[in-house]
Amino acid sequence: MAVNGRRKSRRTPRGGLVAALDVGTTKTCCFIARVEDVDAIRITGIGHQVSDGIRAGAIVDMEAAAAAIGNAVHSAEEMAGETIREVVVNVTGGHPVSQTIDVEVPVVDHEVSDADLRRALSQGRTLADLGEGELIHAVPVGYGLDGTTGIRDPRGMFGERLEVALHLVTADQVPVRNLATCLARSHLEIETLVVSSYAAGLACLVEDEVDLGVTCIDIGGGTTSIAVFFDGCLVFTDMVAIGGNHITNDIARGLNTSITQAERLKSLYGNALVSPADEQDLIEVLQVGEDDRGQATPMPKSLLVGIIQPRLEELFEVVRARLDDSGFLKLAGRRVVLTGGVSQLAGIRDLAQVVLDKQVRLGRPTGMTGLGDASGPSFATVAGLVLHAVRQPDEIPTAGPAVAVPGGLWGRVGVWLREYL
Repeated sequence: MAVNGRRKSRRTPRGGLVAALDVGTTKTCCFIARVEDVDAIRITGIGHQVSDGIRAGAIVDMEAAAAAIGNAVHSAEEMAGETIREVVVNVTGGHPVSQTIDVEVPVVDHEVSDADLRRALSQGRTLADLGEGELIHAVPVGYGLDGTTGIRDPRGMFGERLEVALHLVTADQVPVRNLATCLARSHLEIETLVVSSYAAGLACLVEDEVDLGVTCIDIGGGTTSIAVFFDGCLVFTDMVAIGGNHITNDIARGLNTSITQAERLKSLYGNALVSPADEQDLIEVLQVGEDDRGQATPMPKSLLVGIIQPRLEELFEVVRARLDDSGFLKLAGRRVVLTGGVSQLAGIRDLAQVVLDKQVRLGRPTGMTGLGDASGPSFATVAGLVLHAVRQPDEIPTAGPAVAVPGGLWGRVGVWLREYL
């Protein structure tokens, strides 16, 4: 799938090895992949661990989070027979924010080259109002020459003025720096940061969806991430602080049961839509403090579904409002792809279609082999992180200074040669 720049990169990672780490609120997962080509990706190591020390996508206990990360990575290394030092990591917390800015640079007396694109994109990063945010993605979503828009790839064309629409995604600095510190405690370095919903979209979407317009909704344990794709590009991303844990907590409070039992009831009997039969179907609920199955209280299933449905309706209504406020509700087309662990809940697809007024399908990771039991929606983000590392979408670097100019005569000559030859 050609995303962001509409071209598949054929870059194979050094040594053919890629490591991806999904640090979520409920699950921490590591994939190690062996890459022969962009279309020949084989997962050789998988490790996943119940997350600890993370709330709503942000680290709240450094030691506990580092231990969970270390255990997941160790399991993947043992399975793959490899040791990793750098990982592609997702950004779940930090309230990612999207903005699109227009950049313009002169290109007089020569055809547009890669150097001109780099100048435009670097200038965009310099001009952007990032505030206190950490730049995660800087993606060109449209080009123009001398007022002519809709150009997909301006290289080789002539004009006097190159225009670039640049989509920037930022996140709060503190959660991002805490994540980097936590990984350092596990002797890992961040190779690239990727917004969770972007990664999930790379793993689950097909090329036609990305071109025509689609919204990928990744429902995790602590947060729900949103990504809108159009014309081959990521054009909008957002995050809602509602996830599967909120449903579990609602069940625990509503049925007066423990968190563990509430999660079990949600998994076994949960449904996003009420059925007439739910009133007659009885489920056994252990009340808080009871541990004997013989003491379980029979309750109609309708009570459980009556707790789950309103929370999911709230979630999809918030997602719809965010898309509407951003102006991308119509641009995103008629397609929605749900992924993440909560997307496996019975009836959720039908409920999403009603609230969002769009066609909805469930997304699973594709584009690689060796997934085994890790082929479900819960592993979409970590699979997408692998694909991001392999396909290398066109983005400007988001770390370090925007433009580094070497000193001295020969340094300046080298810059001139790269820019104009």
